[in-house]
Amino acid sequence: MNLKIYIIILFLFFTTEIKTHANIKIKYKINDQIITNIDILNEVKYLSFLRPSLKNLKKNEIIQISENSLIRETIKKKKLNKIFKNLNDDDLLRNIKGNLIKFTKVKNEDELKNILKKEDIDYEKILEKMKYETLWNQLIYKKYNSLVKIDETILKEELIKKLSSKKKYEYNLSELLFEVESEENFKNKYAEILEFIKLNNFKSAILKFSISKSASNEGEIGWIKETLLSKEINLELKKTNIKSFTKPFKSPNGYLILRINQRKEMQTNYNLEKELKDLVRFEKNKQLNQFSLLFFKKLKQNTNIDEF
Repeated sequence: MNLKIYIIILFLFFTTEIKTHANIKIKYKINDQIITNIDILNEVKYLSFLRPSLKNLKKNEIIQISENSLIRETIKKKKLNKIFKNLNDDDLLRNIKGNLIKFTKVKNEDELKNILKKEDIDYEKILEKMKYETLWNQLIYKKYNSLVKIDETILKEELIKKLSSKKKYEYNLSELLFEVESEENFKNKYAEILEFIKLNNFKSAILKFSISKSASNEGEIGWIKETLLSKEINLELKKTNIKSFTKPFKSPNGYLILRINQRKEMQTNYNLEKELKDLVRFEKNKQLNQFSLLFFKKLKQNTNIDEF
């Protein structure tokens, strides 16, 4: 090859490489892990695929949500990598693939891969993300299940009282759980959320503000019987119109706002033992979710997060 041509080709190669690397910028350093602008853009694609309504938000809001998502994931991954030795369990991966196929409502894995390819989303990356979230749930269960406190006798007594009322309802609900730095900041935060809902909608507010696990499913928690809810929440729900939302309720991890998507009367014939079993499971999951938020908050407090 002519030496002059070779030098020109070499120059063009290194110029392209330099330009490519110049476009990569470090945005965050989480302990010894870095998050780049490319990571954030990939997260935007991933979250927009799983939560289509995210596309209704402004670009800077989507970026902020994606940044927070990556920070949470990075903190969780560090802890999980220390605890779990076998991160490539075949059964775990098979279950994740099955859940993803079910969620996206496709026929098989090949169809799923084709859809992701069109969206420019790495299939292996999305599996990895879901794997770590599954492992996080396993860790929380293993760490805190023994600390869950449930008095079935008291629950049964309360359940019988609720079931004795003439009209009982089931609610299809969405939730927004937000936290405040201090109680003095509550009014400002709540006002900010209300203004955002007014300009956008409740679902978009969930994506922006909610710290609940359900935020990954746009806040939807499905049909909930009133027998599973506290007296305070039930009273407020009965005063709230369909497609409207409640006032905030104080919870161990912040403030909870509920939106009624649909409402229907409960069936009059019921099985007490089944209702009790559902109530115990609901209460257990609620406590485990609270432990999850508290544990993550503690991890985050002990993490160095530098923004560039």
